Amino acid sequence: MNPPAADRSARAYRFLTPIGGLFVAVLVVSNVASVKLVRFGPLSFDGGTILFPLSYIFGDILTEVYGYARSRMVIWTGFVAAAMSAAVLAAVDALPAAAGWDLPGLPDPSASFHALLGQVPRIVLASLLAYWAGEFSNSYVLAKMKLITRGRWLWTRTIGSTLVGQGVDTAAFILIAFLGLYQPRLLAILILSNYLFKVSVEVLFTPLTYLVVAALKRAENEDHYDWRTRFNPFLLRLD
Repeated sequence: MNPPAADRSARAYRFLTPIGGLFVAVLVVSNVASVKLVRFGPLSFDGGTILFPLSYIFGDILTEVYGYARSRMVIWTGFVAAAMSAAVLAAVDALPAAAGWDLPGLPDPSASFHALLGQVPRIVLASLLAYWAGEFSNSYVLAKMKLITRGRWLWTRTIGSTLVGQGVDTAAFILIAFLGLYQPRLLAILILSNYLFKVSVEVLFTPLTYLVVAALKRAENEDHYDWRTRFNPFLLRLD
């Protein structure tokens, strides 16, 4: 049985802040790394995909240990951080370069900055909306599955929520960002390859997720069940 909402909101946790900070850092770094397309065996995807699946692992840990409401606050923090990062990069890209600014080996550093970090509005919108929808889908499914399973079989929740969340995230990003630019077959390949890689990372990290969740539950003396939680993603309260 969970304590009253007022008691939960007033309680201090030792590791909630650093885990939330790592979650936000993974998100922002992934967005910057996504400017380069890379190959990994037979798969091709943006560089951010290497790190971005970790945000779902952090999301699983946050929801499993601390509950949906606290995870909701961290997701919104990540959303604001990603939007702020995109806005700053767009502003820096738009401002004229200072006189004498030069980088060795780059005849036009401003053009290089624009090519790598210039913010394309459609891509930014796709990234933010996909992240928002995917993370909340992941957190909601995990919280509900925890209630259904009565806290048993953690692996079904971490993998099951990722199947849903990453599916929503990947499909939303590819379709919003590239629909009408690429042929449907290529869009399907991009969605499938990104989705398979992200889910595979979650599966491979499942043993580590078990260890981290168990250690946090002991350290925080917390194992939250969202019996009375209001699952409205726009509700910025701890209930």
